[in-house]
Amino acid sequence: MNDGLAEARRWYRQRISAMVLAVCVLVHLAVMIYAVRGGLSGSEILARTQGSWSFGAFYALFVVACAVHVPPGLSNIAVEWLRWPAARALLAARLFGLLILITGLRAVYAVVAA
Repeated sequence: MNDGLAEARRWYRQRISAMVLAVCVLVHLAVMIYAVRGGLSGSEILARTQGSWSFGAFYALFVVACAVHVPPGLSNIAVEWLRWPAARALLAARLFGLLILITGLRAVYAVVAA
């Protein structure tokens, strides 16, 4: 019963994170289109984001949502396609999620704090 409950929780977290990601992707695309159409260069965009903690909070949320969303699907792929044992697939997927979290938050910090 615990395996089923754990799987249901992973499914639920993946669906909630997908909702957050959908909003984040739309906002991100809208901001990028606005910036490019406004004629801003990469360095001008970076200059505007430095020190903006609201920008940092938004992209930190984006990164956390990615880190939560990816592992369940990646684990399922490893089990179904690669025939990995479930425990091994889940561990590898969680480690990959941790990698996404660490590198993503470092990138956000580097942009905001620079």
